[in-house]
Amino acid sequence: MLIAFNKPYGVLCQFTDRSTPPRRTLAEFGLPRDVYAAGRLDFDSEGLLLLTDDGRLAHRLTDPKHKQPKTYWVQVEGAPNEDQLAALRAGVLLNDGLTLPARVKQIAAPPLWPRDPPVRFRKTVPDAWLELTIHEGRNRQVRRMTAAVGLPTLRLIRAAIGTTHLDALQPGQWRSCSA
Repeated sequence: MLIAFNKPYGVLCQFTDRSTPPRRTLAEFGLPRDVYAAGRLDFDSEGLLLLTDDGRLAHRLTDPKHKQPKTYWVQVEGAPNEDQLAALRAGVLLNDGLTLPARVKQIAAPPLWPRDPPVRFRKTVPDAWLELTIHEGRNRQVRRMTAAVGLPTLRLIRAAIGTTHLDALQPGQWRSCSA
């Protein structure tokens, strides 16, 4: 079984939380029993999360050697220039090494749901949207990559993993899909 889930902002990618006070988890969304997240999406990121009850499938989706493409819509602070985009395309040196090259292009703001809480707005600082595809899954990688080229991330939505897309799923909604 493979489930595509639109993880809302401020939800953990697990079914329990031992912190105090407890944070929101996947348990509140009526997902099928015995599925677990195939990969992670940060607490402060939104969008496509795949869940499965198949360990082999989870391994194929998450193991770095399979290099599954992951596509993100990234709202960044600032107006990207060609040098910044070229740096992302070439690979960015982070504290844990050089990233693989990313596919990146500037896009119009995608049609999205409002975020709660809203992204901060500053009249004097422009923002822009990028579509960025990576083939790795390092901790907070997209945020670190955009920050390294001078474009801090304001909002991060995963739009696709491999051939599975977010499509019209709203935050907290899920659907069964084929592997």
